[in-house]
Amino acid sequence: MVKLIHTLADHGDDVNCCAFSFSLLATCSLDKTIRLYSLRDFTELPHSPLKFHTYAVHCCCFSPSGHILASCSTDGTTVLWNTENGQMLAVMEQPSGSPVRVCQFSPDSTCLASGAADGTVVLWNAQSYKLYRCGSVKDGSLAACAFSPNGSFFVTGSSCGDLTVWDDKMRCLHSEKAHDLGITCCDFSSQPVSDGEQGLQFFRLASCGQDCQVKIWIVSFTHILARSTEHQLKQFTEDWSEEDVSTWLCAQDLKDLVGIFKMNNIDGKELLNLTKESLADDLKIESLGLRSKVLRKIEELRTKVKSLSSGIPDEFICPITRELMKDPVIASDGYSYEKEAMENWISKKKRTSPMTNLVLPSAVLTPNRTLKMAINRWLETHQK
Repeated sequence: MVKLIHTLADHGDDVNCCAFSFSLLATCSLDKTIRLYSLRDFTELPHSPLKFHTYAVHCCCFSPSGHILASCSTDGTTVLWNTENGQMLAVMEQPSGSPVRVCQFSPDSTCLASGAADGTVVLWNAQSYKLYRCGSVKDGSLAACAFSPNGSFFVTGSSCGDLTVWDDKMRCLHSEKAHDLGITCCDFSSQPVSDGEQGLQFFRLASCGQDCQVKIWIVSFTHILARSTEHQLKQFTEDWSEEDVSTWLCAQDLKDLVGIFKMNNIDGKELLNLTKESLADDLKIESLGLRSKVLRKIEELRTKVKSLSSGIPDEFICPITRELMKDPVIASDGYSYEKEAMENWISKKKRTSPMTNLVLPSAVLTPNRTLKMAINRWLETHQK
């Protein structure tokens, strides 16, 4: 039996999303607002509607406890609200400034994932409201997100139909074309499935798309982590084929060199051994600037090869680029960043902190020589 018991008509435009907690119903709309209703009688709470967003609100979700509500918007922000009084707890700005399409809390409420129209996905610390990790998908905007019941990994779905699995360190564990058209939603079953023979636990995941299909997946964190490790080792070793090298060249915006490298049968081993002399004499690359760029990219690749198994300490990673810092600077928020990345951030983000989202007291960047020395010592140790 299905029976309509109430209709809510308070929004002034399309309603994009709704979410339940144990005592509340939240809704969000193109009218830029979020509304909260009591489940007892569906009356709107005194502090509703919640107003901050300057453009359409695409998604809202409760923390597992129900005490915090997250909302995300075309304005490029994800906002956390206290559901008891409507107080705004934090404004978390997507690093790219792109419209945020989806947000989701982890099962233990420690993290919040936000996915944007440009394919970036951010993992926020839901207690400190600081950016924890950042990544991106290859194509399309992010439209769906779901955490596994144990919180060890989460899944995002894109408008291109790609389903991507991430671990809690924002490492991409698996990605594949799940739907011919865009993914509209995905969710995990709360009950795991056990493998009777090996005692492994699997999680069931459902994805639905614009191809009129709903697909059910079995996901094992142990298996995808093992496959991811094997894939990374192949990515950053001498096992690359000539085709792998061609793919790498295109990713580095060096696709004009693909023909030259193929003609000279450059595979992974050959690539890592290239020098400025071999680029000029053997490959006949005449442009000095182009040779310099190739060598710079190869050196970055060598660094990744030698650091893959050792793991780069978090304090050596720039919070913006999520890469090893070469020229670290201290900003007025007290955090260290890669100089070029922070300069770009300040010029585009109106001097807000990437970590706190508060206005920076000053735009002055101070070289962090102590950190640079520590990074150099670490590199010397791990490049032997």
